Amino acid sequence: MNRETTRRDFMKHSALAGLGLAATGCNRTQIAKTTSTDRGRPNFVFVMTDDQAWNTMSCAGHPIVKTPNMDRLAAEGVYFENAFVTTSLCSPSRASFLSGVHAHIHGVVGNGIMELPPEISSYPALLQRSGYETAFIGKWHQNTDKNPNPRPGFDYWLSFRGQGVYENPMLNLNGEDFRQEGFMTDILTDYAVQWLQQPRSKPFSLCLWHKAVHQPFTAAPRHKGVYANAVLPEPQNFRDEYADKPEWLRRIRTYPPRRKEYLQNLDKPVPERVPQTEWKGSAPERLAYLESLISVDESLGRVLNTLEGMGQLENTVVVFASDNGYFLGDHRLGDKRLIYEESLRIPLLIRYPKRFKPATKVNGMALNIDIAPTFLELAQVATTARMQGISLVPLMEGSMERVRDSFLYTYFREEWHPGIPLIQCVRTERYKYARYPDVNDIEELYDLENDPGELRNLAVLPEFNGLKQQMQRRLEELLEKADYPKDAQLGSPPVR
Repeated sequence: MNRETTRRDFMKHSALAGLGLAATGCNRTQIAKTTSTDRGRPNFVFVMTDDQAWNTMSCAGHPIVKTPNMDRLAAEGVYFENAFVTTSLCSPSRASFLSGVHAHIHGVVGNGIMELPPEISSYPALLQRSGYETAFIGKWHQNTDKNPNPRPGFDYWLSFRGQGVYENPMLNLNGEDFRQEGFMTDILTDYAVQWLQQPRSKPFSLCLWHKAVHQPFTAAPRHKGVYANAVLPEPQNFRDEYADKPEWLRRIRTYPPRRKEYLQNLDKPVPERVPQTEWKGSAPERLAYLESLISVDESLGRVLNTLEGMGQLENTVVVFASDNGYFLGDHRLGDKRLIYEESLRIPLLIRYPKRFKPATKVNGMALNIDIAPTFLELAQVATTARMQGISLVPLMEGSMERVRDSFLYTYFREEWHPGIPLIQCVRTERYKYARYPDVNDIEELYDLENDPGELRNLAVLPEFNGLKQQMQRRLEELLEKADYPKDAQLGSPPVR
């Protein structure tokens, strides 16, 4: 049923849904007494941001943004210095976080219009079957444009259509649509805190997946202008002219990449170089991006303080991550999707002092597909046969320095955004190689140790042919191991 409610109607509805603490007659002390884990199994709280660049935390050395609660997680937990996604796009990555498999397996290869098929279990569904109480609060972004209603695996659901909006959003609470006044990040946090504080006898699993910091970058009213006088330093690769990069990439840097404009300009010439531009360190959009992170950090602090007040913080695995990276002027780009580090890398922090020492830094590579098997191991629940991720527990405990020496990255062409072709990429600890099977163009190969800005494409230099062949073989091995279909053109419609 679709309807808009007033604030009074909403509060009544919330109380009926078991949200209002006053309706339960419980205070915080009572909640702490009635909330417990079974068989020593931990609770899980997974906080996710949207489009957060990996280094936009003060604990990651960012020169401007202040993130005291993200820093607290890093100080009290495990900080993954090399965390990545296997597809740098919102819906595919979210499906991979939930399922522990690559996009070509779960089939969510584009944004918004697809979602996990019934035969692929999400980790919340597996936890629910094993006795956990589960909740999803926030941005689902899998086929929610038409269907914002609850999904399998969750006892409690609060989400919205598509990307949602930052101010006075329409929400869907357990199948009922209504409008809520306020700022989205704060609203989602209110619901998360209220849900956490409900009395229960089961262990719990909560996904709090924010809309922020997705475009249009919008700070909470109280934070607008906080960084107005800030000047961001120029990225190391801002002067990239794309002279040795693929022609398709220079084309989308020269002409609009969306379908209509892309097709209109398809026969126009592509320059050999993309002319340099002036770095604008005080660009309002980038500063608004940083300001929108402040309320997310506050949200994380509220969640941690709530768990602490309930007496459940030490019993809870708290995870903070983003669905993909983001270009903030790096290579003179915005957005994500491409193979460069700023697109692939994400923040990843995990706190659970019962098992993992505080202030632990992990250098080994971690992936979004690793979160599901990690949670399931900690919950003493078996993984599914299809899961491709690897539990990160040995890395966090220090019994292993790495669980992989390379990983597979893929991207599938989107019909509305045809300028970016099918991507197959392998990243090792030192090198990165990418090819584009559905276009006739050059490959890319970078030495990340000597060229961290990915400015020198070794694939076009004859003296590196041997290395290129090694990386091609490694890519083929990873594709085979990941059961990648040899004729896969998923999400790669023709450009005409």
